[in-house]
This record gives sequence, C-alpha cells and structure tokens, in this order.
Amino acid sequence: MSLERMLEQTAVNVRMKLLQNILMAGGGHTGGSLSSVDILVALYFHVMHIDPEKPDLEDRDRFIMSKGHSVESFHTVLSKRGYFSQETLDTYGKFNSILAGHPTRRVPGVELNSGALGHGPSVGTGMAIAAKRTGSKYRIFVLMGDGEQGEGSVLEAAAAAGHYHLDNLVGIVDRNYLQISGYTEEVMAIENLEGKYRACGWAIRECDGHDMKELTETLDNTPFEPGKPSLVIARTIKGKGVSFMENKASWHHRVPSAEELEKALEELDLKRMTYDGDYSL
Repeated sequence: MSLERMLEQTAVNVRMKLLQNILMAGGGHTGGSLSSVDILVALYFHVMHIDPEKPDLEDRDRFIMSKGHSVESFHTVLSKRGYFSQETLDTYGKFNSILAGHPTRRVPGVELNSGALGHGPSVGTGMAIAAKRTGSKYRIFVLMGDGEQGEGSVLEAAAAAGHYHLDNLVGIVDRNYLQISGYTEEVMAIENLEGKYRACGWAIRECDGHDMKELTETLDNTPFEPGKPSLVIARTIKGKGVSFMENKASWHHRVPSAEELEKALEELDLKRMTYDGDYSL
C-alpha cells in the first residue's frame, strides 16, 4: 500500500471514531473536526518529527491546534498515533476525563491549551523565535480555522513572524469557507488571505486539503522560501466524508443522532473497503 493510500485509510478510520465519540460524549464540533482530519493525519503520520513514547522530546516538532474547538479530530489522531490509549479516548467528555472540549496540556502530545481563537499564531510565533535564538532545529506547525482569520491577533502574529524571518514556522488554514454563523465572506470577509500574509512577509502555497498526495508534497516542501514563514491555505470541506454533513454550517456544533451516526458510518465504511489492508482503529 502506498503512503498516500495508507494515510487516506487512516483518515477514514479517524473520521469514524471521532463521530462515535461525539455521540458518546453528547457534544462536539463535528463539521470542523471532519474538515481538519486529513491535515492532522498528514502531519502526525508523515510530516512531523515526533515520538509518541517521548512526547517531551527536546527536538520534536511542535504543533498547535489553534482552532481548538475541533478537538475531536485532534484527540483521535493523537490516540491513533500512540500518545494515549483508545480506552482513554473513549472517556472524552466524561467526568474526570483528561479529554475536555478543547485541547489542554494534561493530554500527552498537546503543546498549548487552545481554543480561544487567535492565540495559536501568537504562541507559535513565540515558539519559533525561541527556537531561532537557541539554535534549535525543530519546526512549529499551527493549524488555524478560516473564521479565525477575523481575529486581529492573527495578523499581528503574521506581521511579527515575517519581521523575524521565521522560516521554521508553518501556518495552515483549514479553508472550508464556513464558520458557526455562516459563510466566512458573509460573516466577516477574510479574503484576500494570500495577499494579507504575503504583505506580512510570508511565502504561500494553496493545496487541496483532502488530497493526501498534494497535501504531503506541499507540507514536505516547507519552508517555501528561506527566511520567510510558510502559509498553507488548505482548501477543505466542512463535514468532509459524510455527504449529509458536507458544506452545512448547521454541523459546526451538532451531535448526530444514533440513526445519523449509523448512516455516516455506513458511508465511511464503504470508503474504507476501497483500500487494501486493515488499519482500523
């Protein structure tokens, strides 16, 4: 099985598991979790230098889930990658669980308590400056939502990152065009994203955020230019993988019913059956 096929298979399994956990927990950000799965799988299973058995490895690459409300995809990928067990994953949303509705540093592999939108890029910029000043080779990856781009602190961080020539910093925008209250360009227009970041001194690439070959090739080629932070605008679909959830703002935060979950899992299982091998969670 090729790398791309294995990553695609893993992504299907992650989608199935996160939907099950959202129903069990009785809460979760379904649409944005589904749109970010492929990006997270590409990072954690191919791109980043990490060791789940040594989550505090000094030279590890750092990842910040700035769009922390989509924690269900993040938790599921961390568990699948080996940071903690599936038994722990199944406690999500339950009393005394370490797995809350946003990422916290109680969870192995989480670098930042996140979810207050707009903070991730600022902290990532600080981490990148620290790495430069200590001569460290690790990279910092920050996954942002597109609705998050309306936060003023995002462009402040972008300007600082460009000013300090942080080519060890990679920003990724999950560009699914929807936020909780509708289409981004109707709620608070954020385009021209490329122009804004380029003006701050970033190098930019766009890619299909659900095409594993294109996604991994794009991320593998960072930094795009020496002396410049890199921005990946990943074109995605909110609710990706489940036809009746796709491109619907109503699924931003919604729990599927038992019947809807069964229908979604049937759809995803058909996709899983197209791959060779067994990589089920």
